[in-house]
Amino acid sequence: MSTYRIAPSILSADFARLGEEVRDVIDAGADWIHFDVMDNHYVPNLTFGPMVCQALRKHSRVPIDVHLMVEPVDALALAFCQAGADLVSFHPEASRHVDRTLQLIQAEGKQAGLVFNPATPLDVLDCVIERVDLVLIMSVNPGFGGQSFIDSALRKIERARRLIDATGRDIRLEVDGGIKVDNIRRVADAGADTFVAGSAIFGQPDYRTVISAMRAQLARD
Repeated sequence: MSTYRIAPSILSADFARLGEEVRDVIDAGADWIHFDVMDNHYVPNLTFGPMVCQALRKHSRVPIDVHLMVEPVDALALAFCQAGADLVSFHPEASRHVDRTLQLIQAEGKQAGLVFNPATPLDVLDCVIERVDLVLIMSVNPGFGGQSFIDSALRKIERARRLIDATGRDIRLEVDGGIKVDNIRRVADAGADTFVAGSAIFGQPDYRTVISAMRAQLARD
């Protein structure tokens, strides 16, 4: 199993002081910064554009992990690559040509991922898993922070882990939605190695305490 990574989602940060929030959560032990992009079209909310990513790039010494909840995908995927993202993931049903979108991201020297909603099957991985760098399983329905973990996601995580292991490639398996100290170990046991947490971290007074508690759970035998 690869090293675990914790990726706080700035969707739950204080928008009035995002640069400071990013620096603080990295100092508290974050491995990645998760950047949720919503377009009020593919999902019912509106969040950040590429200029915000570009502005935050100088505040982050860790990878910026961009999750595109947008349709269409390609133009914004390219814009976020150029704005400083390190990883760009998108929903396959939002792209007309999934393989082409993956190529577009990787041609910019970035890692490319696919995101699967709770009711979206993993079938497309049969065709493109040799190209992806990351698989992101949504354990809530996309569009809003602060939702509760959907337990059926555990079965999908287990299946995704089997598909990834069969390739022999170093593909990250990320989970986003309702991740907390009291369930992160179950999610890891299902096969995840990267964990997005929003309100569980940014909603607390001490980021380091929460991240350390998550790592303690992940370190359990």
